[in-house]
Amino acid sequence: MKNNVGGADKIIRIVVGLIIIVLGFVYSSWWGLIGLIPLITGLAGQCSLYLPFGISTCKVKNTEEK
Repeated sequence: MKNNVGGADKIIRIVVGLIIIVLGFVYSSWWGLIGLIPLITGLAGQCSLYLPFGISTCKVKNTEEK
């Protein structure tokens, strides 16, 4: 599977995932486990919800030669 999560998107996902996990620990809530989803997708660079919609936040590489 190709990477479809770009630089800024990765950073946002990782930060939001960590914040949710920390809040789950602070409030002793199982809801903190939801933070694993953006954290894992940010670290892996792949989001399966982007696939059906053809979304990609990765920069497009120009393959044409000049």
